[in-house]
Amino acid sequence: MKLPDGIRTRDLPGINGLDMRVLEAGDPADPLMLLLHGFPELAWSWRKVMLPLSALGYHVVAPDQRGYGGTTGWDGRYDGDVRSFCMMNLARDIVCLVAALGQDHVAALVGHDFGSPVAAHCALLRPDIFRSVALMSAPYGGPPAPDRGQAKPDLDAALAALDRPRKHYQWYYSEPQADRDMLDAPQGLHDFLRAYYHAKSADWPGNRPFPLTGWTAGELAKLPTYYVMDRAATMPETVAPEMPTAEQVATCDWLPDDELAVYAETFARTGFQGGLNWYRCAIDPNIGGEMELFHGRTIDVPCTFIAGASDWGIQQSPGALDVMQGPRVTSDFRGLHLIDGAGHWVQQEQPEAVVAALTGFLNGLGT
Repeated sequence: MKLPDGIRTRDLPGINGLDMRVLEAGDPADPLMLLLHGFPELAWSWRKVMLPLSALGYHVVAPDQRGYGGTTGWDGRYDGDVRSFCMMNLARDIVCLVAALGQDHVAALVGHDFGSPVAAHCALLRPDIFRSVALMSAPYGGPPAPDRGQAKPDLDAALAALDRPRKHYQWYYSEPQADRDMLDAPQGLHDFLRAYYHAKSADWPGNRPFPLTGWTAGELAKLPTYYVMDRAATMPETVAPEMPTAEQVATCDWLPDDELAVYAETFARTGFQGGLNWYRCAIDPNIGGEMELFHGRTIDVPCTFIAGASDWGIQQSPGALDVMQGPRVTSDFRGLHLIDGAGHWVQQEQPEAVVAALTGFLNGLGT
């Protein structure tokens, strides 16, 4: 991994049982900004925005989160300590990171993809520590309502019963074979990741998101197959038809092959299971249901949302994008930014526009 000049790396031991690898830029005496990545990503995913953000006067730190990259101490077995990947413990990781950095608060917390709900819960649970939050690509719909003992629809069964049988990607990611499916992809790990990143970017013409009317099998089946897959397909099989041409790869300036190789080489070493365990916790009511305790609480620190205009992630949870902007979820929402020319990997596809959106949000925090 060849980091841009000015970005440093170090390991911080003893963080909630982890030795955490972080990238950082800027003066440690400056106000702290934390950047939380998603799946299948790394702290490396923030490389294009760290220096411009540090130039605004922040000490910018991006960790490899639990289950990823150079961070160690997590249980990577499918049948291991899955609960250590629950949302409360992921938030605890970040609180402990703040302490390890010698700080008692964070001026700005930014989360992308699965890092977005981690950032949201950090701001929800500890507004005294996390003074502002920017969510990216994954809208936050608030803590779930308490289970009142009513029967809930079986989404997996409903998707399986469609004329074209389907399955939700989060259920697939929770299956024991998903890790090996991706590591042993027939096209090779590098090309699997190339197709996956391409299919979810603005480069793929099929990414023209629109609102869905509800959390039903029929509506969810309108999502691209990388979200709602054909029932018998693996993820490598799902994205293989969208593999870009050699010419498209050669002209992909937001993720050239040598930068994609960082992901391929890292996941070949660590596997995907750590990140996949996040999904297992999210869909397991016996684990994810712990967040019901906070139902009705709102994010009360300044909050903004940034995503690519071509990102289906903003619509994959029907209604969440609208609810997030209202008083049920955020009491101080400062604006929605949908960036043209970007899909799901917004801070890599359009880093200058992301920095501009964050700059406007940060400049307004005093008002």
